[in-house]
Amino acid sequence: MEVINTIGRRKTAVARIYLKPGNGQITVNKKDINEYFPTKILQYVVNQPFEITENTGKYDLKVIIDGGGIKGQAEALRLAISRALVEINGEWRPALKSKGLLRRDPRMVERKKYGQRKARKKFQFSKR
Repeated sequence: MEVINTIGRRKTAVARIYLKPGNGQITVNKKDINEYFPTKILQYVVNQPFEITENTGKYDLKVIIDGGGIKGQAEALRLAISRALVEINGEWRPALKSKGLLRRDPRMVERKKYGQRKARKKFQFSKR
């Protein structure tokens, strides 16, 4: 099996991954995953597809993430990993799909409008 290349997005974060068989080493922007995502919650989010498909420690990942915040980056990475695992074995698709890991979250930040403070907030109105 050669290297599998997939992409995942969330808000403005974009994660490109290169997945190949290995011993479970994950490198994110030339750092270890535990160094890049310091909290256990974000590490769990990233490893979720591997745990669902029972592939923890079977694949090496090289990840390039750009844009967004740390949580959006973790969720973009989760989507990319899920897509790569489905590309390897289609039988894992129902398990990942039932947990909602193959769905690209469409929610984005609403743009700011002119004549207003933010997207919805208005300037204070003075009657007199």
